[in-house]
Amino acid sequence: MSKLRSAGMDFFFNTVLQLENIDECYAFFEDVCTIKELQSIAQRVVVAKMLKEGKVYSDIVDKTGASTATISRVNRSLSYGKDGYDLVFKRLEEKK
Repeated sequence: MSKLRSAGMDFFFNTVLQLENIDECYAFFEDVCTIKELQSIAQRVVVAKMLKEGKVYSDIVDKTGASTATISRVNRSLSYGKDGYDLVFKRLEEKK
C-alpha cells in the first residue's frame, strides 16, 4: 500500500478524474496549485519523457532548465517507482 494513500488523497484523485478536457484541467489546477507548483510538475513530466527517449542530462538541463537533482529524482522514479510515468506515456502513445 502506498504511503500516500488516504481518504483525502482518494477524494482529490477522484476529483481529478472528473476533468474532461484540457480547459477544465487548466481551470481546476490553477485554482488548486500555484503556478510554480504546476510548472514543477509539468517540468518533471517533460524530464521523464526525455529520459525515456534516451536524452542525456545536459540536453535535458538545456531544454527544460531542470536541475540535475530534479533529473536524478525523476530518473529514480522511472527506475524504481510505481511505473506511473510509463502508464501515462503508453496511453498517450496509444491515442496517437
